[in-house]
Amino acid sequence: MTFEQLELDDDLCRALADMGLTRPTTIQSMVVPVAMDGKDVLASAPTGTGKTLGFLLPACQFLLDFPRKQPGATRILVLTPTRELALQVYEQAVAVSRYTDIVCGVITGGINYGTDKETLSQNLDILVATPGRLFEHIEQETADCRDIECLILDEADRMLDMGFSSIVNQIASEARWRKQNMLFSATLEGAGVRHFAEDLLNEPEVIEADPPRREKAKIHQWYHLADDLEHKLALLEKILKEQITSAIVFVKTRERLQWLREQLQKRGLMVCYLQGEMPQDKRIAALASFKSGKLNILLATDVAARGIDVPNVSHVINFDMPRKADVYVHRIGRTGRAGAKGTAISLIEAHDFEMIGKVCRYMDEPMKARFVDGLRPKHKAPEIKAKKKKAKSSKTAKKAKKKKG
Repeated sequence: MTFEQLELDDDLCRALADMGLTRPTTIQSMVVPVAMDGKDVLASAPTGTGKTLGFLLPACQFLLDFPRKQPGATRILVLTPTRELALQVYEQAVAVSRYTDIVCGVITGGINYGTDKETLSQNLDILVATPGRLFEHIEQETADCRDIECLILDEADRMLDMGFSSIVNQIASEARWRKQNMLFSATLEGAGVRHFAEDLLNEPEVIEADPPRREKAKIHQWYHLADDLEHKLALLEKILKEQITSAIVFVKTRERLQWLREQLQKRGLMVCYLQGEMPQDKRIAALASFKSGKLNILLATDVAARGIDVPNVSHVINFDMPRKADVYVHRIGRTGRAGAKGTAISLIEAHDFEMIGKVCRYMDEPMKARFVDGLRPKHKAPEIKAKKKKAKSSKTAKKAKKKKG
């Protein structure tokens, strides 16, 4: 199938061709016709399979089919959980609408309010926003939601994780005259997203895309056992100096990030970084340095694990393992984008080893240990604690039976 076969406007197809895109991905081919029919959409697909254009294309087509008759406020509102994702969606909206008169804008936290007001004063067709900053403008009566015809929630599961559900519901009530809603999530598992959908969507078409192998991330995964922090640091240095083209290295806290940044700089490795509570201009500059290849190592806390779309990231390295298996999946999704190959390496100390088992069960995939010459661990992998817990519980049950007897 081609984009022309989806009955998209020639100007949109021309822009897609400029972007190097000739045929829709599975999620795009499933969502676009349904959304263009005006139905509400509840959709999920693995990360890196083109969800963003899945909602932008029908939104742009709607604006071209039903052009604005008089000046007014925003017609299409896209809410995203993070600043980086908002900027990324905005950039794609600008790119795909470049041959049209569609006006796009973005407002996020960390940007000067004066800049926001300039953006909101335009006859915006598409506004991409983070919920917190947009709601501030609604409360100050500097943002008008009465003209919104379509509300789109991107990374809805992440919005729930970040506690945005009540603000999103309040924004939705301000846009109560809208005609269509679309909710996109990496997964529809769990009651949270379903309840969110029940509150916001009207008899949605549920779309769960299972892309073919050519679209799925081809990510090779393994782990290196580390005896201690010094050993882990030596492993990371060797990998960064010998194996990578570009890498995102994930750590658990801002303090850890700054420590690791200093350690790598001492070893002659220059890095850029992303972390929470970072001024927006610094965030943008860090991503620009990484995307351009000026710096090929990006250190990040989990603020960057979702929605950052940087092409050609060769490696994701977990210097610290996350606390939850689904966060691991979102981290490694930063490599192997759009069917490209990628590598995910985890550096594992004894206290991390239980998480390897959890990740393997969650992904239903095995993960093996590898060794680096000259840096083999002195200690064997520890036993997984979960097995010990099961053994204890069975002993407890036997004792309880004896007492009953």
